[in-house]
Amino acid sequence: MKGKVALITGSTSGIGLSIAKAFANSGFNLVIHGLEPDGAEIARNIEKEYQIETHYSSANLLNPAEIEQMVTESLSKFGTIDVLINNAGIQYVSAIEEFPLDKWNEIISVNLTASFCTSKAVWEGMKQKKWGRIINISSAHGLTASEFKSAYVASKHGLIGLTKVLALEGAGFGITANAICPGFVKTPLVEKQIADLVSKHHISEEEVVQNIILQKHAIKDFVSSDSIAALALFLASDHASMITGTSMPIDGGWLTFPGQARYD
Repeated sequence: MKGKVALITGSTSGIGLSIAKAFANSGFNLVIHGLEPDGAEIARNIEKEYQIETHYSSANLLNPAEIEQMVTESLSKFGTIDVLINNAGIQYVSAIEEFPLDKWNEIISVNLTASFCTSKAVWEGMKQKKWGRIINISSAHGLTASEFKSAYVASKHGLIGLTKVLALEGAGFGITANAICPGFVKTPLVEKQIADLVSKHHISEEEVVQNIILQKHAIKDFVSSDSIAALALFLASDHASMITGTSMPIDGGWLTFPGQARYD
């Protein structure tokens, strides 16, 4: 895989950063994307540490024109995008009757529409080469539901549907498309949820983690972002050429032994 190019959205922190480092360690050149103020520095550090080439983009995923520009600039630098990993995502928690429409639209746009736009932008190049990998970071919430997450659950279910269509349309061109469905990972997004629940229930962080957040996991621990990165790296390899259209849980047994703990 040395010398191939991977574009990873939301790759300056959390799961995306772990994926970026794993791919860099395997010799991929990278398009690093994110909105952190030090995003360009993060890209330079990865480039230096792993002796690869990077391109950094701070494209606003709410804007299809910026997504197209990100892909155009990446192709201009590298000439190809071999692997696309749609990882960027946002969350908002609210009861349905109070859920703001603007938050709904924002979450659907970032979590789902942006993945359609990036996939469309790289598609023709992958078809011409007759080789490509699209890996969508969905969620266990792409396969089941929890209360108060209407937009997030809808977007992640939609992402799995998009994955299946991409798999069908890419099957004759050497393009595979798969979704990874993590359980709870201790990302900044989840840490904010933990803090909100500590404030709401007036209990300790440890009680929130064990009794609320991880209650649905059979294995009472967070999913490692490095494990997600390793699975993504496998799906990007030639060894996974016959795996397409799948939704792969990595969720500590959540979906196998579905608990139904409430958040209220």
